[in-house]
This record gives sequence, structure tokens and C-alpha cells, in this order.
Amino acid sequence: MTLTFVPRANSPDFNQHREEQRWFAVNDGVMGGVSRSTFRIEAGAGCFIGEVSLDNGGGFASIRREPGHFEQSLAKSNGVTLRIRGDGRTYQLRLKSTALDEASAYRVAFTPPQGQWETLAFTWNRFEAVRRGTLLNDAPPLSSESIYQLGFLIADRTAGPFRLDIASIAAL
Repeated sequence: MTLTFVPRANSPDFNQHREEQRWFAVNDGVMGGVSRSTFRIEAGAGCFIGEVSLDNGGGFASIRREPGHFEQSLAKSNGVTLRIRGDGRTYQLRLKSTALDEASAYRVAFTPPQGQWETLAFTWNRFEAVRRGTLLNDAPPLSSESIYQLGFLIADRTAGPFRLDIASIAAL
């Protein structure tokens, strides 16, 4: 099934294969784990695919999009919307912010049903600050003007393959 999506200005365009080059994996290998993931474009959707392993103290896989003009368009919005299809596992949308150190991010978790496309909308107040999975209670609320990068992470303490398809990411 090919999806038809007309991206808003500066939104990631999953109909263009050059978008695939803007994403990179950051997996638990940074701490000795062996989880793996990749990002590719298929049928007009971005696909975050891989396998989570709990071996060697690991347990997460993630992808991040290189900073670009899209993050600047978020500054003028009330939040972000996703058109996604999942596998029943829990994922996080993660936003890097100049208000936090490099090891920290703002996150919102979601669990898309298996094999069904759905649109989710998250206002900025739904995001919580975390560092390596620990809530940062003293962090400031997310300011959309401070966002410089976005990504997806899976860290649901479940070993096995995963797949998250992303048809669109847009400002709310």
C-alpha cells in the first residue's frame, strides 16, 4: 500500500529517498549492548526497523534525524503529530533541546496497535525530561524554540524484532 502524504513546509518527506540519509542509529552498543536498528524508506514511509537485545546490559535502539529546518518549524507550533503504524510495542518520540545536556532529552511514549495506521498528536506539555531513562524533575518544561533534533527510541525491556513505520511527522 502506498501512502499519499503532502508534507508541510520543512516536514520530513518520506517520498524522497534523500530523507533516508538524514537519519542515523544510536543503539545500546554505546554501553556494550548488541541491539541493532536501521532506518529506510519504503512505500512512502520511513521505517525504523531492528532487533532489541537484552544481552550485555543492553536493551534499547534508536534513530535520530540530523538537525534541519523542520525543528525550526516546530517553534511556531503547539506540538507535533505523527502518522504511524506499529507492532504493538511501546516507542518514544524524543526531542533534543538546548535546555538540557547532550545525554538528556524530552520524551513522550506511545504504543501503536499492530499493523494499523493511526495519527497521534502530542502537545508540548506531554513531554517529560529524561536522562538515560531517569526522569529529571528539576528540568524546565519543554520550550518548542529550544528543539534542535528529533528521534525515536524503543526500550520496552523486551528482546526481539521491532518495526515502526512513519508516514508523517508534522507541526501541530
